[in-house]
Amino acid sequence: MQKKLATALAGAVFATASFFGSANAAEIELKLAWLTADSPTDPYAITAHAFKEELEAALPGRVEVALFPNRQLGDDKEILEGLQFGTIDLGVITNAVVANLEPSYQLVDLPFLFGNAEQAHEVLDGPVGQELAANLKTKGVVSLGAAEGGFRNMINNTRPVRTPKDVVGVKYRTMQNPVFIEMFSSLGGSPVPMAWGEVFTAMQQGTVDGLEIPTSVVNSNNFAEVTKYLSFTRHTYSAIHLLMSERNLERLPEDVQQAIRAAGEAAIRKQRIAVAAAESDVVKALTDAGMQINDIEDVGAFRAEVGPVYERFEASIGSDLMKRALDAVSAK
Repeated sequence: MQKKLATALAGAVFATASFFGSANAAEIELKLAWLTADSPTDPYAITAHAFKEELEAALPGRVEVALFPNRQLGDDKEILEGLQFGTIDLGVITNAVVANLEPSYQLVDLPFLFGNAEQAHEVLDGPVGQELAANLKTKGVVSLGAAEGGFRNMINNTRPVRTPKDVVGVKYRTMQNPVFIEMFSSLGGSPVPMAWGEVFTAMQQGTVDGLEIPTSVVNSNNFAEVTKYLSFTRHTYSAIHLLMSERNLERLPEDVQQAIRAAGEAAIRKQRIAVAAAESDVVKALTDAGMQINDIEDVGAFRAEVGPVYERFEASIGSDLMKRALDAVSAK
């Protein structure tokens, strides 16, 4: 039943979404950008298409959403800057890049903070998430909610990861974000910060040995072609944020602003269901493509190694915010 639901949801949003340019142009045209592939299994793409479907259905003929996947308008950093300047209307952007703009978002990337997606949703949809969004708005960017990227796992060409010792000495591409760099340093790895557009070639050429990435993104961006091992470390929950330029949002009529916020909420609900339900199909596809996949029996040893990461970033996150997030996770 879950697989049928995932297929139906992904198929529905992709069937209705396309670039604007019809003979009858809408009153309002919005640009929505993201950096990964425009694939039915890619969590960024599913978010974007779901939002387009929801908003255009709510305001038929008034609003069209143009989709720009695969770094057409730049990488995550450039898209986020476009939102601040108002040159891009909307973006689907990974948490680590948002955290470089608003440090309180570093909270979400802390290693092994969340044991499951439900805990992450509890934090991101609740008072902690609201405070994060308020902080981000001071930078000129409005959060429409946090979609599901899935948990990030380690992939590499050196060896399977079963204990922290298996990370030691391995060159892992990390996002250009201090939490991820510190995380892999604390595990004994050799972090190599690198922009997304360089990563596939770096794996092909052996510039890096591996990277950490959500399983769905491994599949939708064809990393099985250049990577041998996938280990379910589940070290970080990958929140991907649906964001809008504050200045562009506030220029719109009030009813359109309300429709945009409602479409964001509806799209994220739909996307979370689709991404979670498709997980087993994604793993099967990667297995069929030849990746060697293993689970981690006990993450306790990993948790012990990354404890200093929490201490280092407590000040930039805010000790009260971190405590409330930890309390919310413990209560779930």
